[in-house]
Amino acid sequence: MSAGFDLAGAGVVITGGGGGIGAAMARRFAAAGARLVLADLDTDAVGAVAEEVGATAVVGDVAGEDGVRNLVAEARTAFAGEIDLFCANAGVAPHGGPEATPELWELAWDVNVMAHVRAARELLPAWLARGRGHFLATVSAAGLLTSLGSAPYSVTKHGALAFSEWLAVTYRHRGISVQAVCPQGVRTKMLAATGAAGALVMGASAIEPEDVAEACVTGLSDGRFLILPHPEVGDYYAARATETERWLAGMNKLQRKVEGAS
Repeated sequence: MSAGFDLAGAGVVITGGGGGIGAAMARRFAAAGARLVLADLDTDAVGAVAEEVGATAVVGDVAGEDGVRNLVAEARTAFAGEIDLFCANAGVAPHGGPEATPELWELAWDVNVMAHVRAARELLPAWLARGRGHFLATVSAAGLLTSLGSAPYSVTKHGALAFSEWLAVTYRHRGISVQAVCPQGVRTKMLAATGAAGALVMGASAIEPEDVAEACVTGLSDGRFLILPHPEVGDYYAARATETERWLAGMNKLQRKVEGAS
């Protein structure tokens, strides 16, 4: 377990900060005294949240190399110094399986995985030079388990978790702290877009974005790698590893229910 992170006075970047979990993080982190830079594709949304919490808004695609580079540069200017915490929160969840278009698979890979890789590429040299830096990835329980109905989301969230783990084991002894927040259903536009299937699988246990933000504050303070706003996800993760056939059968049963509800 890494040392805890103090938000008071910290320079924090949040991608996907215009709504959902990102906006909830912004409000909660601002209340804890963080200085914020928020990034989003939605100009109006990120501008409104930034104005509300006294943050700097950066509009653009932060998945691509140029966008990430610009975001990191603008944040360093806004903070007049280094970024202390980078929250790789932006994500997409295109529906489908192997039949999903190559463009959708590429989008999921770019936003859910490569945005994290590119951010780390920009951040690590300065963080390693000063001996500290903190990376928080919004991964989702899909990265620990799976996501019915969306192979691109499930596969890329597994990738996001794997990259976070790699960062943690590679750089922990050099002062770099890495954490992954893995909520199950959260009442956001992304969950609403899953329709009846999402309601069946996650509706009953869905929580508010503010609950995820609060879990992040708690997790940041104690330094645990996995932040689980739904604690039961830890049990599911253990069952997936130790009772794999039973877990797969149970998930398939749930898949058949989803198909029946469609």
